[in-house]
Amino acid sequence: MRQRDQAYDAFVQQLLDGRLAPGSFVTQRELVTLTGLPLGAVREMIPRLEADGLISTLPQRGLQVAAVDLRLVHEAFQLREIIETAAVAHFARTAPASLVAGLRAAHARISAEAADGVTDALIREAQATDWGFHDAIVAHLGNGLVSEIHRVNLIRIRVIMQSR
Repeated sequence: MRQRDQAYDAFVQQLLDGRLAPGSFVTQRELVTLTGLPLGAVREMIPRLEADGLISTLPQRGLQVAAVDLRLVHEAFQLREIIETAAVAHFARTAPASLVAGLRAAHARISAEAADGVTDALIREAQATDWGFHDAIVAHLGNGLVSEIHRVNLIRIRVIMQSR
């Protein structure tokens, strides 16, 4: 994996872990520290972050992490609805029974464990299972463009959910 891709992944992880707050400003040097990667890799990831709408470059101010506002919430969830409506229709028509059974079993196991009491670990596992379900139905489309748009949009949605 190239260093700029590692830097991108590290940035996203920092964002999802809440170590980078939506709307905050960050310098390239701070990103070097946060990602643990060289300045060159950080500089190479910035255009990708901008293209994905995760940061904005503001002259004389620096890099601003995308803020969570009403417009972002509306647009991110509307995009999710558009993508997943088409994906779930295709999935329902064409998914192999074994894939459906595996997803159903994962959800049933979480549900059964919840009957014995809900823990923070179970909530994290349930959320990961749910994200995995959404990823699976979109991936089943077999459309790389849609999958990439969905991946970036899910980053936005996870940041939105975290900032509630």
